[in-house]
Amino acid sequence: MSESLSGHITCFGFGALAQATAFAVQAVEPGHPFAAPQAAESAPASGVTSLGQVTVSLAIVLGVIFAVAWLARRMRGMGRRPGALIDVLGEVPLGPKERVVLLQVGGEQIVVGVTPSSINTLHVLETPVQLPAPDSPASADKPNFRDLLMRSLGK
Repeated sequence: MSESLSGHITCFGFGALAQATAFAVQAVEPGHPFAAPQAAESAPASGVTSLGQVTVSLAIVLGVIFAVAWLARRMRGMGRRPGALIDVLGEVPLGPKERVVLLQVGGEQIVVGVTPSSINTLHVLETPVQLPAPDSPASADKPNFRDLLMRSLGK
């Protein structure tokens, strides 16, 4: 209870000090009720203008972030060269940072486990896995996003 009382007394003391200072300034400059009248004369920018500037700036920053992410995704596959000594044939994520990768090394295919701290050989395939051709009929049977969306909308 005494802490609350001392807090109120302190606030009252600061309030009285601020009011006394305001009266002293007004006594020195009777024409101006504020200590810095030139600061009160300039009006700040309107809220709509500054809100518009913030919105445009945010849109530009988000656009740059999405453009960099898109470029990074597109550039990921650029390093692969046909006929390279080591080639990644496929990968399957097992967790946020773990995955299984199928590598083609010369004429041999190797399955490796990749974690943030290590890469381990899981299996060396005796008979190579034949990958489906890019224009295989299996991919033609899969519906695309547009067809699924239209079906879910009932059109």
